[in-house]
Amino acid sequence: MNDLHSNSRAMLAVNAVALGATGAITGSIIDRQGYGGVEFIIAYGSVTTTGTVVTALVKEGDVTGTLTSVADADLLGTETLASLAAGARVAGTGKEVTKRIGYKGDQRYVQLSLLGTGTTSVGIVAASAVLHSPASAPTSNP
Repeated sequence: MNDLHSNSRAMLAVNAVALGATGAITGSIIDRQGYGGVEFIIAYGSVTTTGTVVTALVKEGDVTGTLTSVADADLLGTETLASLAAGARVAGTGKEVTKRIGYKGDQRYVQLSLLGTGTTSVGIVAASAVLHSPASAPTSNP
């Protein structure tokens, strides 16, 4: 069945916020109980400074207080590809772009954090978590 709506759940992972030049955003802890995986969708707004970098970091754990970095084998894509690199700021590639990274590990809790580095503010960033492959479908809405 081609029905993502009934087989997923969307959650806010990182509130939309202006990330400063040396800012760090620790995202919400996502409880993936009952779901096979998570896809994080990161939205980068209008970033103007070419030296600005935003690094995505995914953590996991069986309890919320002791999350650790996810092994690359448990990620779909890479943290590097989900991050915003320094360089030309062209809409759709270096600014005003979405990127994604998936989690396929077996830990109950996951979290996305974003770290900004550079000489000026990064701009607005936000992220959603899409839980997928539910143990029981259809999922409720919202």
